[in-house]
Amino acid sequence: MGVKGKLIASVEVKCGGHSIHDIFHTNTHHIANISPSKVQHFEIHEGETVKVGSIVSWKYNDDGKDKISKQLIEAVDLETKSITWKVIGGDLLELYNSFTIITSCDHHWTTWTFVYEKKTEDIPEPLALLGCALHVTKEIEGHLLK
Repeated sequence: MGVKGKLIASVEVKCGGHSIHDIFHTNTHHIANISPSKVQHFEIHEGETVKVGSIVSWKYNDDGKDKISKQLIEAVDLETKSITWKVIGGDLLELYNSFTIITSCDHHWTTWTFVYEKKTEDIPEPLALLGCALHVTKEIEGHLLK
């Protein structure tokens, strides 16, 4: 059994957390245009937009390397403005037995939570990926404030 971990980071957004959530929930396909240096492509494989049961994939740049992540949308809570994305394929599963990403928004904050299990103890924490997520959030904020 691997080493379990949890990383949580919140960033203040002047446009309001609900606006960030709306981009991730209903206009996810625009993120590649908003933050092309970090996200190259978003695709829906099964389902529609970001709804429970949908399967999506991202092509993204993590710490200077192009990567892919395939995810199952496990939960969407419109009241708390959160989305739970379970990684089911791609580069992250080479290092981690399991990886779940939770995005949530509240007033002027967006929070990213990574819950994961490393395959071995010497695998680094996914700090670069967390930095990438925060960078994308700030680029979405800049886009919305234009």
